[in-house]
Amino acid sequence: MNRGQVVVVGGGLAGVTAALRCAELGFEVRLLEARSRLGGATYSFVRGELVVDTGQHVFLRCYTAYRGLLRRLGVADSISMQPQFRVPVLSPVGRPAVLRRWNLPAPAHLAPSLLDYRMLTVAERARVARTALALRRLDPDDPALDDISLGQWLRQRGESPRAVDALWGLLAVAALNAEPGDASMALATKVFRTGVLDSTDSADIAIPQVPLGQLHGDAAHRALLAAGVGVRVRCKARTIHRSGTGFRIPVRDGAGDSVLTADSVVVAVPHRAAAPLVADLPVPGVAEWGRLSAAPIVNVHVLYDRPVTGLEMAAVLDSPLQWVFDRTAIAGATRGQYLAISLSAAQEHIHARTEDLHNLFVPALRQVFPHARDAQVLDFFVTREPNATFRQAPGTAAIRPPARTPVPGLVLAGAWTATGWPDTTEGAVLSGTHAAEVVDLDQRSQRGVEVTA
Repeated sequence: MNRGQVVVVGGGLAGVTAALRCAELGFEVRLLEARSRLGGATYSFVRGELVVDTGQHVFLRCYTAYRGLLRRLGVADSISMQPQFRVPVLSPVGRPAVLRRWNLPAPAHLAPSLLDYRMLTVAERARVARTALALRRLDPDDPALDDISLGQWLRQRGESPRAVDALWGLLAVAALNAEPGDASMALATKVFRTGVLDSTDSADIAIPQVPLGQLHGDAAHRALLAAGVGVRVRCKARTIHRSGTGFRIPVRDGAGDSVLTADSVVVAVPHRAAAPLVADLPVPGVAEWGRLSAAPIVNVHVLYDRPVTGLEMAAVLDSPLQWVFDRTAIAGATRGQYLAISLSAAQEHIHARTEDLHNLFVPALRQVFPHARDAQVLDFFVTREPNATFRQAPGTAAIRPPARTPVPGLVLAGAWTATGWPDTTEGAVLSGTHAAEVVDLDQRSQRGVEVTA
């Protein structure tokens, strides 16, 4: 039974999730995506023989909603999940170390690894253990935590600058796309509690074994069509107008301008694109959305003529490198080894010349991978995501809007909305699911009012 028409604006993970769930609930759904493909910020392109992801994507076992979406898309077998959390940590000035978990009840599962973490002194390790226990007692929903940064809180606990860089920042920068001094303590608490401290296996890392365009975009398109969702790519929604109890959505595509109508609209685009779409509607706080700003991620790609490391991934300290991933098999390279360097909170590199980045990162790789010193670089290129995430700074909790708006039938989705999570794939999927639930409740409410009248 058709319960009404829903238009979903945006074909990222939030929009795809919302569209699939609305279709399951019996709505007639159309999804609009301005680009030529689905998947939002996660996509791939071809360069020579390589299929390149714009950014390295990993997720954790605790990302249950996102993993559920992968199952729904039929691609759950296209990821590789660690049986146990394990991260090699390299440094050009010291011996390598390993962060890993043990099969012990949380938070004791991290104690043996922490006690042996040679990147810190014995005194620093003991203080980190006490800080972790204190963090585990915090509530990520406490508004007071969003008033301070992770760096401030760590200083209050007496953490040394080295401990912040070599442990807390190592994980937080990758998860929050922000340095500890710039990251909301509320979001950091969510990351460390849900992702590391509360469950033994929550931090086990999963890495897609196929390009993101295949994992998200192609699979989502197939699933949406199979669910009966009308998918229109290269179709840009220009604005949203109220029309009676429904909506009018002027759109532009290859055929020109037209107008769609709907009973409900899910706006599932980034905050900068969402604000002008709802500018003519009484949605509070729209002017504040711009304060969420943006934080960049830069990825440096290096193709060698031979293997230079046997590691699938590694974190790097005391170096311009942050995280390095072996992309050889995933990208379809037929020779040598293809490494991707993922740089979060990459403001200093976002506008740098490729030549300058080559001169910085190729020597840095040689410092931590000795076999790279004799290897030839066959290709070097850089991908830049200036708006990879919103800026997850203190004070953002008050800006992020809920899914429900005061306009019945108008719903917001996206990792930037008030999900309680950082800007992650998990937050995006959770927001899409919640948006569909709000559409369902709004339509039920409207039908109840009409029947009563």
